[in-house]
Amino acid sequence: MIKKLSIFLLFLCVIGGARADDFDFDEFAITDGADADFMLDGITINDDASGAGVSGFDIAGVMLGMGFDDVETLFYKTKGLYAPRKKNSIVYSIHKDWKYNLDYECRQDGIVIPEKLEHCVRTLAKNRGLLYASEMHLVRENTGETLDVYFTSNATDNVVWRVVYNNDVNELEGESEKFENQREKKILAFWQSVLDKYGAPNSGTDKWASSDNAYDPVMTAYYGALDLVDNGRRAADESRNIQQARENFKAKSYAF
Repeated sequence: MIKKLSIFLLFLCVIGGARADDFDFDEFAITDGADADFMLDGITINDDASGAGVSGFDIAGVMLGMGFDDVETLFYKTKGLYAPRKKNSIVYSIHKDWKYNLDYECRQDGIVIPEKLEHCVRTLAKNRGLLYASEMHLVRENTGETLDVYFTSNATDNVVWRVVYNNDVNELEGESEKFENQREKKILAFWQSVLDKYGAPNSGTDKWASSDNAYDPVMTAYYGALDLVDNGRRAADESRNIQQARENFKAKSYAF
């Protein structure tokens, strides 16, 4: 339905956002930082409407710009409505431009066996604060609701840039009239709850937009889903990683 100065100073800055505890690579899913899916559809504020305060919206207590540690505390260290999904609730990533850098660095040290090369890349990424929590996946078992939270890298403080909520209001047990009636009532009740919490959409019939700029925070409602996103924050994180990886590529020291 809703279909990412010097080397020393840089790394010192980035390491400040890294998690210091022991990390068992076998216990977590680790992915390359995905290409950014910015979903930059045109945004137009409705006539006679003003910008919505999307930056202040929350979904189940999660807001754009919240740090990973704060979200982790909210769901992992206190008993709430949502709990971590059973497998790979937290997904870690290495931005692909940094991974290319580290791959080259490890190869320059003579490491070429794939398994050892991957271990070298991951270890360097962890030690330099380049391995970061990129996704958190939560469920509410008794209702079937899910919450997927996406974070920027440590280069931009590992904060929330997207929150995706889903429920089952659009699911049917059958196609008879009674099931269609039940479905319509479920959707109506969900939509009314959305309006009660966030007010009426100010862009089309399904969007709450901060402005006409699609890089500003936007929330979109679907049948049984909400997508709260800050494309500008994600784009800034992507740009910073690309620039810093380029500036800190450890090329050979050529003399001519």
